[in-house]
Amino acid sequence: MLLLLGPFVCWRSGLMLVGSLLLFAGFTYSDAQHIATATNPLPAAFSDLLPHFLVEPDDVYIVKNKPVTLTCRSTPATQIYFKCNGEWVHQDDHMIERTVDPATGLPVMQVKIDISRQQVEKIFGLEDFWCQCVAWSTSGTQKSQKAYVRIAYLRKNFEKEPLGKEVALDQEVILHCQPPEGIPPAEVEWLKNEDLIDPVSDTNYYITIDHSLIIKQARLADTANYTCVAKNIVARRKSSSATVIVYVDGGWTEWSKWSACGADCTMWRSRECTQPVPGTGGKDCQGLDLQSQNCTSELCPQTASGPEDVALYVGIVAVVLCLTLLLIVVVLVYRRKKEGLDADVADSSILTTGFQPVGIKPAKPENSHLLTIQPDLTTTTTSYQGSLRSRHDATGKFPVSNGPLLDPLPNGQHTLHNGKLPTDPADFMTRLSTQSYFKSLPRDTANTSYGTFNFLGGRLTIPNTGISLLIPPEAIPRGKIYEIYLTVQRKEDVRLPLAGCQTLLSPIVSCGPPGVVLTRPVIISMDHCSDANLDNWAIKLKKQSYEGSWEDVLQVGEELPSDPYYCQLEAETCRVFTEQLGRFMLVGESLSMAAAKRLKLVLFAPVCCTTLEYSIRVYCMDDTQDVLKEVMQLEKQLGGRLIDEPQVLLFKDSYHNLRLSIHDMPRAHWRSKLLAGYQEIPFYHIWNGFQRSLHCTFTLERLSLNTCDLMCRLCVWQVEGEGQSFSIDFNVAKDSRPVDADLLGLDNSAPALAGPSAFQIPYLIRQKICSSLDAPCPHGADWRLLAQRLQLDRHLSFFASKASPTSVILDLWEAQHFHSGNLNQLAAVMAQIGKQEAMIFLVTDGEC
Repeated sequence: MLLLLGPFVCWRSGLMLVGSLLLFAGFTYSDAQHIATATNPLPAAFSDLLPHFLVEPDDVYIVKNKPVTLTCRSTPATQIYFKCNGEWVHQDDHMIERTVDPATGLPVMQVKIDISRQQVEKIFGLEDFWCQCVAWSTSGTQKSQKAYVRIAYLRKNFEKEPLGKEVALDQEVILHCQPPEGIPPAEVEWLKNEDLIDPVSDTNYYITIDHSLIIKQARLADTANYTCVAKNIVARRKSSSATVIVYVDGGWTEWSKWSACGADCTMWRSRECTQPVPGTGGKDCQGLDLQSQNCTSELCPQTASGPEDVALYVGIVAVVLCLTLLLIVVVLVYRRKKEGLDADVADSSILTTGFQPVGIKPAKPENSHLLTIQPDLTTTTTSYQGSLRSRHDATGKFPVSNGPLLDPLPNGQHTLHNGKLPTDPADFMTRLSTQSYFKSLPRDTANTSYGTFNFLGGRLTIPNTGISLLIPPEAIPRGKIYEIYLTVQRKEDVRLPLAGCQTLLSPIVSCGPPGVVLTRPVIISMDHCSDANLDNWAIKLKKQSYEGSWEDVLQVGEELPSDPYYCQLEAETCRVFTEQLGRFMLVGESLSMAAAKRLKLVLFAPVCCTTLEYSIRVYCMDDTQDVLKEVMQLEKQLGGRLIDEPQVLLFKDSYHNLRLSIHDMPRAHWRSKLLAGYQEIPFYHIWNGFQRSLHCTFTLERLSLNTCDLMCRLCVWQVEGEGQSFSIDFNVAKDSRPVDADLLGLDNSAPALAGPSAFQIPYLIRQKICSSLDAPCPHGADWRLLAQRLQLDRHLSFFASKASPTSVILDLWEAQHFHSGNLNQLAAVMAQIGKQEAMIFLVTDGEC
């Protein structure tokens, strides 16, 4: 016997009464439909009607902690119930309202339910929270559309913020903006000096579909601060302001008419820099503003030459002849003295050092007879059969002078010392800063090296930065002596011309003084942080002109042999050949989202901890040695120390942020004061490369001062990209691990080396190799085979454009192997080429 109730639902154990029907536990949905049809018929005129929805639930967002209401209305309907994520909503959670349509007489039923934030969070991350309503009539059932309920939010950090620019008048300006991640997606608007920009009223502005602001033609009135604003139903966020400065370069008026010819037989014309007048930092006009020209007139008549003029001309010719003869005598005397200087230099810095020939046993017996070089030694040497070593390492034999580079000899000649150069950085920087071009150079003497060099060349190094300048022999003309500097610029001190997807890949390196005459290219070595895959990058070398503007001087991989610049891109280092000194940097533009920068992740913490709080700082920096050195110096001032080995992360141009989180802490002893589950660094803060000391801090708290052991795991990853993790396990009170010195790989070499001590290959042996390999060989046993064996054959066209290809190859080898040069390996390569007469024979300290 069935107990039929009215049109309501009654819950009992094991059964459910719906309207005028009884649903036992285990009955199917179709069973319930059949019973409903049979037990509660509608009037006969409407008995064949299925319910249809007058109102269906729509997608809604939960803002903060306010619940949302879903509404469903249907006719004709006997019952309506909500189902959320596949489960029926309880009867008590329904708010039911029944009416009758006066026009049709059909019953109308409306049902509402409330959804709280807690209900949605229970399944957060598994799937989206959704609800739909099911309506019954005597003819069957109907389902409404699904309504999705989401928790609304808007993150604080913009994915990409606009950057300030300086642009010329009438130039197009693009300010990029990617709003913070949010649900629902944020709407974007732009402010100009806090006033809303309306592209409808001012058609010079245009906002693209990806939220970028375009100023079609920059006007002087467009000089302002621009802010990107993102907003949704939760919050309104402002980006940092980007300052746009519209400058005007000066133009020359047209030349005026020539003036009348004056008594001095000269006429003049002029022009002014007023069309337009330079403004807001624009350049002044280039060229002359006053021009003169010889002329004749009544005031300045042309007369025939008289006897007095003839005598004047004869006197002038006589004076010129005398000066010419005097000049010839001076040149001859100078050359004779110069030859004596060169002889003295060779005697003191090369021959007297002594190189004892040592035989090398090659792999094949046919190379067993090796022709050796026998220098004319002026000092006695002892024979010692040991491993081949560079005389650069023979510090036990060669005296190192701390005096001036050129010491006067009694006969008025000079000899070049083979060793370190004197260093007085403060005096050098003071003298350098008095010249106008060098006022923009940093005063940080710790990141500046300088020295005085002549034709024998040398090397400048900024320790622990990976930055060096190799000045090959004969790069400085004979008879010239240059005082040369090398320094690294702080990125925040230089106005960088980057736009779009461009990013700084290297330090900004300055060497000079600019304008010195070089007869051969020098080599600048500096780190870069790209993944060195030219399929994903367009990497360009930029050089700053004397006026301060930056220009592209080459694109890596597309160099021309005739260019004054050339670049070898290695896995972590860039070698730049240049015949002009100046300020350089490497800039990359990603060609695809696969392009990646190498980030170095470094962890620091206090040297000792005496309080309950303990902070761990995670630096996310470009993987170049100069940035690591700067952070190490900063942490030394803060009293911090490395707590784990640095790791490298490939950060891709995917516009995804970098996230950092800490896990697996023993909660009985430690807790994190971070409210969220992770910290996040916006993509563009990392990608542009401007912020050198970018880091996040995790503040931990120990529950007792007796707790000293810290064990946890710290994770760093790019959203939808690669990640790295650190396993931390040490004592915060007495951590004595020697981590700092081990991980830095300290460079103890001298900042400046002049003459032969700066090179691995001795000067005379280098000349012998060049003379042997420069001449083309029919069987290819020349400089081309040397380049191939040294894996430098990609640059054959560049080497071939030089007067001595072998010399340039050896220059590059010197730049690559200054600290780790293996002359044995180079000697073996020469033996493989078959040029025994050009073998390298060096001695150890004992042989000298």
